[in-house]
Amino acid sequence: MTHQFPALSPEQKKALSDIAQRIVASGKGILAADESVGTMGNRLQRINVENTEENRRAFREILFSSDASISKSIGGVILFHETLYQKDSSGKPFPAIIKEKGMVVGIKLDAGTAPLAGTNGETTIQGTLLKPNMVTAGHSCPKKYTPQDVAVATVTTLLRTVPAAVPGICFLSGGQSEEEASLNLNAMNQSPLPKPWKLTFSYGRALQASALAAWLGKSENKKAAQEAFCKRAQINSLACRGQYVTSGKTDTAATQSLFTASYTY
Repeated sequence: MTHQFPALSPEQKKALSDIAQRIVASGKGILAADESVGTMGNRLQRINVENTEENRRAFREILFSSDASISKSIGGVILFHETLYQKDSSGKPFPAIIKEKGMVVGIKLDAGTAPLAGTNGETTIQGTLLKPNMVTAGHSCPKKYTPQDVAVATVTTLLRTVPAAVPGICFLSGGQSEEEASLNLNAMNQSPLPKPWKLTFSYGRALQASALAAWLGKSENKKAAQEAFCKRAQINSLACRGQYVTSGKTDTAATQSLFTASYTY
């Protein structure tokens, strides 16, 4: 035996499971706000905003200080190392703001992973959330597939590979537009195929694109940016339950492809 205890205690296993279930509660998903300095710089460049720590902080404050109702759509927020120590304009740390809204705070692991002490190599999948891409055609593929096609391919793949004990599958947007990511997630939750796990989102670009386009680095656009962010979060909340019905009046930012060649998470 390599550890004092051969496995996690029942209490520890329950704690992990409870956190996972809380993040993917009905209609909730993850806001991936864990962009590196370089990645955030690419996003800001698209709206002609300089990549400074203050501009990165200002945009994140817009997201985290949105209306408290955002917690009905977002169960957890993943932060980057820099963001963990940033504060809003009143001096309150971002993690505290997120927790006050009832959302779980996490951080991106850039240095890799390490075994949990005391587990002796055992894994508790009831406390695991899986973050895959959807099964979609390649960006340069000439044939276009429907959300229903994506749903069947993705759910079938998961049924063949993922244990039912996993609480949730939190999809990455993988360069899809905001609207594509929402429609595909909605189609999966409407699929008649068995779905023993919650099918939800862990979106970065597909939750923030419209907000960035509305903000443009100007403080006077803060409210408009927050409204755009909350609207997209609410749409994805509906998609988590298979209840999103598109109005057909989607703004340009929401339908713009977010594909980046050789993108690294």
